[in-house]
Amino acid sequence: MDLGIGTKTALVLGAGGGLGGAIARVLAAEGAAVAVVSRTLVGATLTSTEIVEAGGRSEAFAWDLADLAEMNRQVDLIEARLGSIDILINVTGGPKPTLVSGLPATEWTRYFQSMVLPVIALTDRVLPGMRERQWGRIITSTSSGVIAPIPNLGLSNALRSTLVGWSKTLAREVGGDGITSNIVLPGRIATPRIAFLDEAKAKRENRPLSDVSAESAAAIPLGRYGNPSEYGQAVAFLASTAASYITGSILRVDGGLIANV
Repeated sequence: MDLGIGTKTALVLGAGGGLGGAIARVLAAEGAAVAVVSRTLVGATLTSTEIVEAGGRSEAFAWDLADLAEMNRQVDLIEARLGSIDILINVTGGPKPTLVSGLPATEWTRYFQSMVLPVIALTDRVLPGMRERQWGRIITSTSSGVIAPIPNLGLSNALRSTLVGWSKTLAREVGGDGITSNIVLPGRIATPRIAFLDEAKAKRENRPLSDVSAESAAAIPLGRYGNPSEYGQAVAFLASTAASYITGSILRVDGGLIANV
């Protein structure tokens, strides 16, 4: 299927590895020019180099999203090098495992400023151009915890749920301009983040890591963790012209893990 994004420019956050990197590679394979954004230039360059070596068009950008003062400069630089941003993929790092109760206000503020506020501010920055061109895709990756809260991931469950309400509201506001806004939920996709969470659980429960991972896989109807490229393919479809009538939605890419209807 031709996704119709061969002339589009995508900005992918958190693309130095994991889910963001997989999304960036798939979009580039479909012909989009991809701005690979990561906190470190090393990570961004790794993904961008892979894309270029595969015949795609990409450039790497180092950017700490919590530094909102950098936003306009970074976006101006990206658009000067790759063109106006048509597709925005919001991927932010997850917070440390915590209970939801008893956290200092400073922790809530810290992670809100790194996980939520940058997504909203960056989207507002690129929306005028999308409106002018009457085409755009805003896709935000969150977590299955927004549907079925995950024990010991209190910060993630709460803050990522904020982005779900924001995205749904945004979809109604920008739909008339040819812009869609959707949420994608990863289940247990085999990324360094999931490996970290499995290791933390094994340590917390004093159990072998292999037992924890096997137990998690057994809870998934497909019986395995997802491949990051599978997640990237799902996101790329939402970014395509074929998905022009899908907005305000939540797409689960979880192998059937989430039990809720």
